[in-house]
Amino acid sequence: MNGLPPLSSRTMGRISAARLASTLGQWHRGGPRSGGHDLADALATRIRDGRLPPGTRLPSERELALALGVSRTMIGAALERLRDAGLVASRQGSGSWTAAPPGERLPDAGRPEGAGPIDLTRASPGAADGLLPAFEAARRALREALRDETYDDLGIAPLRERIAARYTARGLPTTPSEIMITNGAHHGFALALRLLTGPGDRVLVEEPGYPHAFDAVTTARGHLVPVPVDPFAASGWDVEGIAATLRQTSPRLAYLMADFHNPTGRSLGAGDRERLGAVLAATRTHAVVDETAVDLGLGGGDSDGDGPGSAPPPLAAFAPRWTITVGSPAKTHWGGLRIGWIRACEELIGGLGEIRASLDLGSPLFEQLWLSGLLSDPGPALGPRRRELRDRRDTLVAAVRAELPDWSFRTPAGGVNLWCRLPEPVGSRLAAAARQHGVLLTPGARFGVRDGLERWLRLPFTQPPERLREAVRRIAAARAGLVAP
Repeated sequence: MNGLPPLSSRTMGRISAARLASTLGQWHRGGPRSGGHDLADALATRIRDGRLPPGTRLPSERELALALGVSRTMIGAALERLRDAGLVASRQGSGSWTAAPPGERLPDAGRPEGAGPIDLTRASPGAADGLLPAFEAARRALREALRDETYDDLGIAPLRERIAARYTARGLPTTPSEIMITNGAHHGFALALRLLTGPGDRVLVEEPGYPHAFDAVTTARGHLVPVPVDPFAASGWDVEGIAATLRQTSPRLAYLMADFHNPTGRSLGAGDRERLGAVLAATRTHAVVDETAVDLGLGGGDSDGDGPGSAPPPLAAFAPRWTITVGSPAKTHWGGLRIGWIRACEELIGGLGEIRASLDLGSPLFEQLWLSGLLSDPGPALGPRRRELRDRRDTLVAAVRAELPDWSFRTPAGGVNLWCRLPEPVGSRLAAAARQHGVLLTPGARFGVRDGLERWLRLPFTQPPERLREAVRRIAAARAGLVAP
C-alpha cells in the first residue's frame, strides 16, 4: 500500500491507546459532527511533526475508542481520512500504522554529503564557562559534607541562602525557608500540580507556550485553559483577557513564563506584572512562574527592555502568597546540571515538601554543592553566555532575513528562541521536509494547546553561528521543495 515495505521491516514500535490519548491532548475543537475531522487533523499534525513517526503501529479501533471515550465509528472515519491522505496505511489482520505521504518524501539533495543533522528541537545551549572550576570546588566541599550524617530535604543551606539573596536583590524579599531545591524547574511545576490540582481541574496556560508543561497537565488528567501571548502586540499579554478567563473558568492553577517567554521571547512589563499579580490575588489563583530564562537579557531586541539592568521585579513580588516561582541553571549554565529550585511562601513550601516525600527525599548533594559554587559568583559565566547568545541571535536573524525574507518575527531582547511567522500554514510539513535536509525542527503546532499555529516555527539560537547559517540554508531548500497543499 503506498509502495511501503512489508510491515515487519517498517514498524518502529507500537504506541498504546493510553499514550496516544495523552499525546493527542484536547483534540476536539467543534461539535459532535466534527469529531472525525478533528481527530484526523490532530493525528495528522502529530505524524507530520514527528511525534508519531512513520512506521508507528497504532492501537486497534476498539482500544482507541475506549481511551478517547468516543465511538468506533468516529475512529474509523478519522483513520479513513488519514488513509486517503497517505498518512496511515492499513492491512487486514495486521492493523494500521503511520506513514509519510509521497509528496513529503524529499531527497537528501539539500544536505551536504557527510554532514550530520542540525538539531533545533532543543532550546538549550551547551556548557557555559566556569563549570569545571566550580566542579573542582564542589569536590573539595564534598569532603566536609560527607562528615554530616543527615541531609536537608529542602536543600543545603548555602545554596538556599544564595538563591534567596538573588530574589531579594531583584525586589522580592526572600528567606532561605522560602526556597526548596528541586531536580529542575519542570520538577518544581510537577510538584505544584500534585499539590494544587486533581483530575479534571483546569490549569491556565499561555498559547503558544511550553509543550512539556502542557504534557504535564494532561498526564495529570487536568484540562488546559489557553490564553494568548501575541508576539507582535505592544505588551504581548492581554491582562484584562486573562482576568476575564480566570473569573469565568476558575482554574486551580496557572502556568506563566513572564521573562523571555518560550517560544515568543516576550517579557511582561512591570505595570502588567502588578496588574496581573492583583488579578491572581483577587481571584485566589495560584500561579507557577517559570523563570528559567530570566538571566538571559541580551539587549538589542525590538522591545521588552535592553537587558538585565532594566529587568522588572519578579511577578511574585506582586502576589507573593499566590505565586510559586521555579528556576534552574539549564539555560544559563548547562542543561546537564539537573538541579533547580522553587521560591514560595513557607506555607506552600511546607505543602510541596509533604507532596515530595512520596516521590523522592531531596536533590543530589554534589549537584547542590556545584550549583552553590556557580551562584557564589555568577558573573564569570553569565557575561560570556549573554555575549555568546547575542552573537548567535544576531547571526540567526540575519540568516533568516537573507534566506527567508517573507518570514516575519520580532527580534527578542533575551532568551534563546526566534519565533517566526510563515506566509503559509505549512509548519508541520516544513518540519517533516527539513528532516530530509538534515535539520530537526519543532513546528509551531507543538506549542499550541489545540491543533493550529501552522504558520509558526520556533528557531532556537543555541547552536554555533556557522551551524545556524547552514540550518537556515537547509530550511530554505526544504521549503522550496515542498509540494503545495
